[in-house]
Amino acid sequence: MKFSVSKTDGSARRGVLEFTRGRVETPAFMPVGTLASVRSVSPEEVEDSGSQIVLGNTFHLMLRPGVEVIEAHGSLHDFMGWRGPILTDSGGFQVWSLAKKKDVTEAGVKFHSPVDGSTVFLDPEGSMQIQKALGSDIVMCFDECTAYPASREEATASMHLSMRWARRCRDSTLSEGQALFGIAQGSMFEDLRLASLDELTKIGFDGYALGGLSVGEPKDEMIRVLDAVVSAMPKDKPRYLMGVGKPEDLIAGVRAGIDMFDCVLPTRNARNGWLYTRSGIVRLKNAANRLHTGPIEPGCECPACSSFSRAYLRHLYVTGELLGPRLCTLHNLWFFQRLMNDIRLSISEGRFSDFSNEFLGLFRGENADVV
Repeated sequence: MKFSVSKTDGSARRGVLEFTRGRVETPAFMPVGTLASVRSVSPEEVEDSGSQIVLGNTFHLMLRPGVEVIEAHGSLHDFMGWRGPILTDSGGFQVWSLAKKKDVTEAGVKFHSPVDGSTVFLDPEGSMQIQKALGSDIVMCFDECTAYPASREEATASMHLSMRWARRCRDSTLSEGQALFGIAQGSMFEDLRLASLDELTKIGFDGYALGGLSVGEPKDEMIRVLDAVVSAMPKDKPRYLMGVGKPEDLIAGVRAGIDMFDCVLPTRNARNGWLYTRSGIVRLKNAANRLHTGPIEPGCECPACSSFSRAYLRHLYVTGELLGPRLCTLHNLWFFQRLMNDIRLSISEGRFSDFSNEFLGLFRGENADVV
């Protein structure tokens, strides 16, 4: 992996990640393909939306279908038919969020599988071995996601455990060409976050991520941590804000200097009939859309807006027709990639601040009904 920054505008950065499987323009938003699929749409449709990299998940793929199935195909890319780069999450967040009973020790984490209840053990070395077998282009360190709220004592212990695990991940052997990213933890404590970054920088990684944000904390707390910490991340390495994806949060992250984002929001909300537009969110089930013969968003060139009306999409949604979530997902994917492209262009032209203010002035957020 090669990373370069071509333009800055304040702290906002435009750059490019280069892999053997292709280039990724940054700031970049990665659609989430947890189970080797961006739900309901094909790899070609994901690529047509402008997406250049997708995310897969170690935790879920080790349980289903199992690493041996993917290895038999060569790599996760071959298994799911995606030609571009893939980032795989280590599984640490899913252990935290999905494993109801877990035993966290220095060695690793023992938990019950949410699939069949069997006992599973995952440690830093195991996560690296699985991600090596998946053949992902970016491998994430195995970490413990600190819960919110957390006391200073809890956050300190969790952060130091993640740093010891990070060193074990760095000492593991990956395949040639795989990049390894470290993950900074520390909850809402700025000094712990900075200490975590300092330790990760001493270990040395190909990129650096912030984990444990957007886990229930108030928005202003997340922004405070970003403003205090991102500038301390190495300037010559890609910076990744994990699990953050609301449009206004993407703007805030880019403003702070973040290069990479991922979130299930555009695809999950699409399946629930929530469609993103520059003016806010269209809720398909609203009665006002029943006779609406126009597209979701005028000017959008996605397959849904190009050929179908809101009334038709609402009909698909309320009747449970499978075409509905597919078209809604495609629209949201196109919206997010168009937003990222506009952000990159505004940075190149030195007008990111003006673009941000204009976008946020129009985008009225989740509390506004757009009809």
